[in-house]
Amino acid sequence: MTRADRDKKKRDLAREHFESGLAVMRANPALAAVELDVCRREACPTAPRDGLVRADSNGTLHVHPTRIVEPARWAWSLAHAALHLGFGHLPASRDRRDQPDRYELAARCTVVNRFLLTFRVGAAPDDLPPTYPGGDEEQLAARWRRTGLPTAYEHCGAAGREADQVFVPWGRYAGQTPDWQLAFAAALTRTVSAAMDMAGGRRDSLDGSAPDRRPWERALSWFVSSYPLLGALAAGVELVADAELARAHGISIAAVNAEAGEIYVDPLRTFDDEEWRFVLAHEMLHAALRHGDRCGGRDPYLFNVACDYVINGWLREMQVGVMPEGLLYDARLAGLSAEEVYDRLTVDLRRMRRLATLRGKGLGDVLGAPLGPPCDHVDLDGFYRRGLAQGLDLHQRQERGFLPGGLVEEIRALSHPPLPWDAQLARWFDEFVPRPEPLRTFARPARRQASTPDIPRAGRWFPPEEIARCTFGVVLDTSGSMDRTLLGKALGAIASYAQARDVPAARVVFCDAAPHDAGYLPVGDIAGRVRVHGRGGTVLQPGIDLLHRADDFPPGAPLLVITDGWCDVLRIRREHAYLVPQGRRLPFTARGPVFRVQ
Repeated sequence: MTRADRDKKKRDLAREHFESGLAVMRANPALAAVELDVCRREACPTAPRDGLVRADSNGTLHVHPTRIVEPARWAWSLAHAALHLGFGHLPASRDRRDQPDRYELAARCTVVNRFLLTFRVGAAPDDLPPTYPGGDEEQLAARWRRTGLPTAYEHCGAAGREADQVFVPWGRYAGQTPDWQLAFAAALTRTVSAAMDMAGGRRDSLDGSAPDRRPWERALSWFVSSYPLLGALAAGVELVADAELARAHGISIAAVNAEAGEIYVDPLRTFDDEEWRFVLAHEMLHAALRHGDRCGGRDPYLFNVACDYVINGWLREMQVGVMPEGLLYDARLAGLSAEEVYDRLTVDLRRMRRLATLRGKGLGDVLGAPLGPPCDHVDLDGFYRRGLAQGLDLHQRQERGFLPGGLVEEIRALSHPPLPWDAQLARWFDEFVPRPEPLRTFARPARRQASTPDIPRAGRWFPPEEIARCTFGVVLDTSGSMDRTLLGKALGAIASYAQARDVPAARVVFCDAAPHDAGYLPVGDIAGRVRVHGRGGTVLQPGIDLLHRADDFPPGAPLLVITDGWCDVLRIRREHAYLVPQGRRLPFTARGPVFRVQ
């Protein structure tokens, strides 16, 4: 074989490996969106002599014409150079610019290599560092100018010991210069969205060969890829499209169960993508803003209608999708909270009962339980709170559009969850249960200090009337429906807070079908050695009246009523509070605070 034949065979092998590596790089959907040219001329003055690839701001990758390396190494080097364009390191411009210095070059290559550790394309050279420092290009370059450039990161690009980035004046064609950074970001978003769809079982591959998805699935994917405020929620909720299930439970368009993280839709509805975006955003806001839990003692359906008016007004202001015809909207209610809208709706209850939510007329689209079989769920409350807070922060930082002030206030409020019931009870004790104050008197044994033993000082004394003043009453529902776990938690918390405030005794009354006065009990005995009477029906008012009439119970002492909510209407003429199980409601409007025991 002649020398010319050997050179030709070497060039052919180098070209074959290069073209295989280029095909691997261009098979990546995100990198394929970066429109670039490849120059492989032997006489190219910009091609690196030491490394493999150098990129310029004309969008051209200049490659070594005869270097023979594995296709995986070519794929990594070409991806590295293309990412310099996609990351905005080499923006196109018709003006001449100063070339980046060694610190900028090293910082940009570090950021690209760090990205390629998780966005794998090909195989990196063996002599590169296994890890890279944090920070963006500007931060790294500024740090290394102050402290010196580490040797490991000085030549970690695709051109060996030469610079793999060069600025040149734009000269490919007339017209607007390309924006490779925007094209790469959009393609990367589409790729990530497709990968999430694959993980969720909504498509079979990353390419376009998968069958067309249904419009509500495309609408949900749009939130993940293009609307950061609700993107995290959309990625976490499950969409259930079952016509039989919808018909069996009277779901006309859609409904949501916040505890299960499920949105139920009627697949027979012929809405376009924009209308489905509106519907899904409506249901996600219902769940994330915890409208089912905020109902309290209000009528659940009317409160659902009030929330519909508020949410639909917000979505129209935000221009999220298109509101389907027939949904609840009234421009006169703009700026009002759901509670304020509810107060207006209760004026005409007969007309309001005929209004229709997304579930249908007379039915609320915020469900109280999953429609499917029961299963274990994650902490949905924390998921909704974090998803909305992070989405709001991302939405505002990216300036993605207008958000109504009322919605922003509610999201901010969700970021600060309410105090747990026992902490609220402790605050109630601090405010309404007095602490005994000692008196100083020389009638008690004198107290002396070691520093001044000759000076007598007044002793501390608690008068009987002071001790009698510092007490409170406990009315216990001991009916058959009362949960012993609730009793234990409530009595334990009461005893511990009373002891912390030096309360000597509390007046305890057990109530079922009739009141049983246990008298004054030491607070330490309330939780431990109390023998619960009753377990019959529930009549609490006689027990409260007993304390109202008792001559030995101070008129200013507060009352704590512990009940499961299955009781009569109570009339209490002094300061009081209620302890009820989580999720239960009192059958009347409470005048005092209600602590919901979990």
